[in-house]
Amino acid sequence: MSQNNSIQIFITGGTFDKSYDYINGDLYFEKTHIPEMLIRSRCCLDVNVKTLMMIDSLEMDQSHIDNIITNCIECESNKIVITHGTDRIVESAKKIQKAEIIGKTIILTGAMIPYAFGSSSDGFFNLGCALSFAQSLKNGVYITMQGQYFNPNNVLKNTKEGFFKKKN
Repeated sequence: MSQNNSIQIFITGGTFDKSYDYINGDLYFEKTHIPEMLIRSRCCLDVNVKTLMMIDSLEMDQSHIDNIITNCIECESNKIVITHGTDRIVESAKKIQKAEIIGKTIILTGAMIPYAFGSSSDGFFNLGCALSFAQSLKNGVYITMQGQYFNPNNVLKNTKEGFFKKKN
């Protein structure tokens, strides 16, 4: 496949990639779970995975966002999926959108429950949706969660019910 048909996945951390210490009850970052998820899901897409950082989105500052934007601009693929923490995913998506990256479809996704928690995690479903939306949506920046895609300017995280929804 040519590079334009490939999908670039950028890893930034977030709940998606947190591991669980059963003894202390702590969540922490060890490694990304994305390659394992792609293998387990029998993904047949031409995918390139690159870890940019492994942090909680609440720890992200402008330098982290600038790193994500630079990698999106320099990326040869025109289809990009970014795994991201859900607490600041909307804020980051708006900043990426403001950078006006031309000719690329950029999808941010995350998980409310870590992949390491097994079948209760929404990570598998959200990753699959992100890969599908990266191939089917027109150029722009989007967030996908729970099977839906959103414009970053028209979405909010409902923290009481644990899902994302359109503002209006």
